[in-house]
Amino acid sequence: MNRLKALIFDVDGTLANTERDGHRVAFNRAFEEAKLNWNWSVDFYGELLTISGGKERIKYYLHKYQPDFKSQEDITDFVAYIHKLKTKHYLQLLRSGAIKLRPGAKRLIEEARQSGIRMAIATTTSFPNVIALLEKYLDLDWFEVIAAGDIVANKKPAPDVYNYVLQKMKLPAKNFLVLEDSDNGLESAIAAGLKTIITVNNYTAKQDFRRAALVVSDLGEPDRACEVLQGNFNGDYLDVASLRSLI
Repeated sequence: MNRLKALIFDVDGTLANTERDGHRVAFNRAFEEAKLNWNWSVDFYGELLTISGGKERIKYYLHKYQPDFKSQEDITDFVAYIHKLKTKHYLQLLRSGAIKLRPGAKRLIEEARQSGIRMAIATTTSFPNVIALLEKYLDLDWFEVIAAGDIVANKKPAPDVYNYVLQKMKLPAKNFLVLEDSDNGLESAIAAGLKTIITVNNYTAKQDFRRAALVVSDLGEPDRACEVLQGNFNGDYLDVASLRSLI
């Protein structure tokens, strides 16, 4: 029977608008600290987001835009060093309150918890970043599985991170709903057999989400309706009852 028993949440762009004002800013601060004359603009970072994973994003940038760059250390070690600096600056931004949850995220998670729905995280962002966000705004104990960073070999759009969550939670895919924000995330979830809801953001609004069960502007609030961009949904905001009807 197709009953909703669990939710899986992506983090960056789904739970919080972390990309433009969080990760991008942190990367630029890391470059400055490392005395690198690099700066990723808002629009340029949108291109880089086609690459999943922070370290993978740095490698892509080096290969495509800085082919003549020479590091005094092994390139893998250099990328790890920059990424470590970036994580430090990202955590500072998060703890300062500069990064906030998206509309409806906390409300829906609290309602799901009260309804006995199991929850998990599946993201390519690093584990410390996820923990810091959850500790600031939510509760770690509400999430049965936190699959983050390099916990699997292949990042989204590969299905590995979602298959990992399915294996850990020991439930059939038909009992899950996924909340994502990007085409890479959608492809990853669908490849694992998971029905997916998309909450778009400025970077992902024009991506192809035809295979999603529902596409909305955000999760909405009782006093702030979401916009339905694709699919059948007549309410003003997503709650547990509407998620159950989707599955």
